[in-house]
Amino acid sequence: MNDHPGAPREALARAVDALFTERDLGETRALLVLYKGRIVAERYAPGYGQNTPLIGWSMSKSVTGVLVGLLVADGRLRLDESIPVPAWQRPGDPRGEITLRQLLQMRSGLRHRESGDPVRDTDTVRMLFTDGRDDMAAYAEAQPLEHEPGSTWVYSTATAVILSDTATRALTDSRNPAIRRETMADYLHTRLFEPLGMRSAVAEYDAAGTLEGGSMIHATARDWAKFGEFLRQGGTVQGARIVPSDWVSFMTTPSPRNPGYGAQIWLNRPQVDGHSELLTGRAPKNLFAAIGHLGQYILVSPDQQLTVVRLGKTLGKERPALMSRLGDIVALYVGSED
Repeated sequence: MNDHPGAPREALARAVDALFTERDLGETRALLVLYKGRIVAERYAPGYGQNTPLIGWSMSKSVTGVLVGLLVADGRLRLDESIPVPAWQRPGDPRGEITLRQLLQMRSGLRHRESGDPVRDTDTVRMLFTDGRDDMAAYAEAQPLEHEPGSTWVYSTATAVILSDTATRALTDSRNPAIRRETMADYLHTRLFEPLGMRSAVAEYDAAGTLEGGSMIHATARDWAKFGEFLRQGGTVQGARIVPSDWVSFMTTPSPRNPGYGAQIWLNRPQVDGHSELLTGRAPKNLFAAIGHLGQYILVSPDQQLTVVRLGKTLGKERPALMSRLGDIVALYVGSED
């Protein structure tokens, strides 16, 4: 614990301790609190430490969102042009009208079933682990339209895989899996991970060489915190601009079909499905978050100059209690009320 954490020291210590000791929160493996860019609290569960890479699950989607922003800035992709997916180019195929903006904002209209019962039949599980695992993009892109493109918000890991495939095809025309993998890995590390100092970051690829950009990026807690700080600083690192400032603004602007979601990132606003904002009444409206399966969080609050990273394993029924405890930390900092 830092001697000057920017919040009442004892209250912050108790809030951090609760995340590791209370049984109804699941298992917290790593917790970092950064205030004004400095680590003011850091703790790990036994068996984990500063050098332990941890999976981001769907926090990976926010990395993919930045990756797409880099390619837009390079002129390789355009937000409001249709996605050149080969399977969608047949005359009369309505999927050919889906734009990059719609994919980023989770309103492609494609029939993607993210969760359900039995879970083994969901598109997410089938794509990642069973019949779609060898070519995830082909599986995701083969799904038909269920809604008119742009009309309906549906959270979808398959959408992030389509974005990953689109990004890869913007970098190389090759269908050779090794070339696709190496091209994307080089771009990610050269343009994003290395400038951010995320030296531990490792992404997984499927057998077709497509980045698993919806769920399979690993990094240490400190490196996940660097990603959060990069977003808090509007796409810069130590004054050096990595992505255009308007790209982070775009990512954190509400989707036209869900005020609680931006472009591959969650917002502290009510959700279209009736769920409340992330931290109701306990944080500024402009707080945003990268969120992953089983309770992975990067909470970023620009007004409070605050970034909080929590990594671990928390089941769905335990998530409200976990969010409440994370809210205890955020609420300790100036600017936590509207």
